[in-house]
This record gives sequence, C-alpha cells and structure tokens, in this order.
Amino acid sequence: MLQVRWCVFMACALVLPLCLGGCAGALVVGGLGAAGGAGYMAAQERGVSGSVEDFQIKTNIETAMAQTGTELAPGLTITVYSGRVLLTGRVATRDMRARAKQIASTTQGVRAVYDEIEVGPIETAWESTKNAWITARLRTEMMSDPEVRSGNYTIETTGQSVYLIGSARSQAELDKATRIARYIPDVKRVVSYVEIRSGVPVAAQPGPPAYAPPPDRPAAAPRAPVAVEKL
Repeated sequence: MLQVRWCVFMACALVLPLCLGGCAGALVVGGLGAAGGAGYMAAQERGVSGSVEDFQIKTNIETAMAQTGTELAPGLTITVYSGRVLLTGRVATRDMRARAKQIASTTQGVRAVYDEIEVGPIETAWESTKNAWITARLRTEMMSDPEVRSGNYTIETTGQSVYLIGSARSQAELDKATRIARYIPDVKRVVSYVEIRSGVPVAAQPGPPAYAPPPDRPAAAPRAPVAVEKL
C-alpha cells in the first residue's frame, strides 16, 4: 500500500507544474530535467502541499464549468496560486464571462478571483503561437536572472498581455520581474497579481527601467506602450 501511495504522489508531482502553470510550467519542468516536478514544487513558496491544493481547486473549477453545458472551457485558462484564481482567455458573451467568475468565486478553497477574461472570438492558432512565444521568452529570461526566483511566478499571456501571479520575496524582485516582462518584444501590457511575502497582493509600479536587455536587443524602451495595472 505504501508503495502504491508513493507512486501516486510522484505521478501528481510530475504532472502538477504542467497543469497549474500552462506553457510556463512546461518550460520550467523541462529546464529542471532530472530534478522532477516534486523538486520544482518544493522550491516554490507555496510548497508541495500548496501545489496539490491548488491543483484540486483548478480541477473543481474545470469540472463545474464543464457541467454548465456552455462553451466556457475551450477559450479559458484557469491559473491557481495559493488559492488565488486568475481567469484569462476569451468567451463569446458577457454572460459567459460572468458565469465563469461566479463558478470560480463559489469554489471551495478560493481566496480571491482575478477576472481578466475578454469577450470576443477564441484566439487563432497564430495568436496562440505568439502568446506562447512571449510566455516562453519571459520564463527563460526570468530563469536566467539571479535576482528573480522564477519558480514563484506563473505566467499567462493572452492577446499579447502578460499576466503574472505568484509570490515575490520583495518589492524590488517584483519590480525586476515586471521590467523584464516589459522588454519582451510584442508585449502590449503587463498585469501583476503577485503577492509580496506578507501576503498582500500588489501590482508593480511603472518606473525607470533598471533592466538591461540582452545583447541581441538594444537598450531602449519597449516597442509598444505597456501598462502595468494596479489591483
């Protein structure tokens, strides 16, 4: 019996980063290689138990949405971090958007819901590819920066808008992560739902860039205006 439980635990540990973090989670797991999903989750501020709880919340929300009989799930991405739910993506009507938020808000264990759902047609394959590229590029640059603990950040990109949720060790670290995001090509805006360790959600404030872009990119302002929104 103990052996069976251990196998189940390891299976969950390997799958969770993919389920909770979308493309970003997949990239992190690939980068860690032999460390595996359990090591990735243990390195996060929320730990393994927190990741398991978030996975259960995400599953419950997806199940409830599927039971509505409406086309909610195909266009939405549900991201959960420490009981906080970020809803991104597109749905066809305002009523569907309100329904999705209502389902997430009434799910057991949810501390807060951040509704960033857009009303419109589902993303095309080209739009999805561009968003995935932005997410992957940002994750790679955050992982290479020693001042940012990238494992504590989950990245979602929709409509070339970057959404960050997770936990920062300090305001300075959060500012650095946000500035990195601002310099990714094709990013239109950055929205932060990242908690400082005290547990208070904050949004990074726009300011003079202290981030030096890589050699393949000139040290200039972002190509498009980026709004870093307050909560």
